[in-house]
Amino acid sequence: MNTVLVVEDGLTDMEVLCRYLQQAGFSVISAKSCEEAHEKLNSNKPDLIFLDVILPGKSGYEMCRELKGNPKTSNIPVVFCSTKDSDVDKMWGNMLGADAYLSKPINQEQLTVTLKKLIK
Repeated sequence: MNTVLVVEDGLTDMEVLCRYLQQAGFSVISAKSCEEAHEKLNSNKPDLIFLDVILPGKSGYEMCRELKGNPKTSNIPVVFCSTKDSDVDKMWGNMLGADAYLSKPINQEQLTVTLKKLIK
């Protein structure tokens, strides 16, 4: 079973995304901040990471840059899930190495298409 790390500080968005991922057959690990996500990454190697952009402490953009710059995590696909959905936001995500960018509220069909594209 593939494992996904979801980094999201909003309770409702976390619940919805985790439920959709579980329905798609994924095991889900969750974190409410980048700091907590790094702790989880020390003991787990997810197949995919979902990142909110606006998080307490470090932003999702900063975490993505760190993940893509670290040889241990650089090949894990990163998907941004955010209410920040302007073309500039998506461009930043792409420049930092994100593999996809989904706008909130999350559309289950769009999520499924993204998962199929990123998980081999």
